[in-house]
Amino acid sequence: MDVFEIETEFETVNLLRAGAAAKIELNRPDSLNAWNGQMSSDLFAAYETVRDDDEIRAVVIGAAGRAFCSGADLKDGAGGGLTKEDGLPDLERSLHERYHPVITGLRRLPKPVISAVQGPCVGVGLSLALCADLVYATENAYFLLAFVNIGLVPDGGSSALIPARIGLTRATEMAMLGERIDAAKAADWGLINGVIEAETFDAEIEKLSGRLAGGPTRSYAGSKRQLNHWIFGPLDDQLALEASIQQEMAGSSDFAEGVLAFVQKRATSFTGR
Repeated sequence: MDVFEIETEFETVNLLRAGAAAKIELNRPDSLNAWNGQMSSDLFAAYETVRDDDEIRAVVIGAAGRAFCSGADLKDGAGGGLTKEDGLPDLERSLHERYHPVITGLRRLPKPVISAVQGPCVGVGLSLALCADLVYATENAYFLLAFVNIGLVPDGGSSALIPARIGLTRATEMAMLGERIDAAKAADWGLINGVIEAETFDAEIEKLSGRLAGGPTRSYAGSKRQLNHWIFGPLDDQLALEASIQQEMAGSSDFAEGVLAFVQKRATSFTGR
């Protein structure tokens, strides 16, 4: 069995190879792999590499350290530092320019994609995990739509990706209650494909990626096109709607309170405005 070895080191992402399989590895472990502007650039560059290399026939999305991704990096500033003329963070533009190209690119990649989730998988990081075809997690992983906790709404395609897997009832629970879903419950719900013990996790992911890399790539791509057409046909419209509503939230008092409470490490006091 081939073992992944680093082929390209970007600033915040590593690209590894193991035969015909590639691994895109988030590499900001000190920040729990929080997704910042540089990571957007690095992820897209890694995606372009695996897209354009015909020798790569399967892709793994993974992460270094004890977390998969803790979501958007709020230290980058709301909206990644992008602002509108009225001074509000430009969440809409940030989503369209920095997050959507990576998530839609991987979702539509004509090669099988596996997400390997260890530890926290939060916010837009959850969208990144769920844009894959197959998702596996370690026992200590958890999944969280944390947007409501700072007065925002799901984005990054999560309002499409999550209900496609677990239905309206459970997706609403995740979106409105903002509570952690542990790996066992996530597997039971169908949010992920399975849970693997931490001790054998890397080896099992390498084994599966090798199997897919040696399989009928065009057949996988055709199946993916069928599923995307049936389930995610309106994805671009949904992404636009998410971004528009998220921009509305950027002007709310509750969002300002949510971010301030996060920075000050205190409980929120929302007013509904």
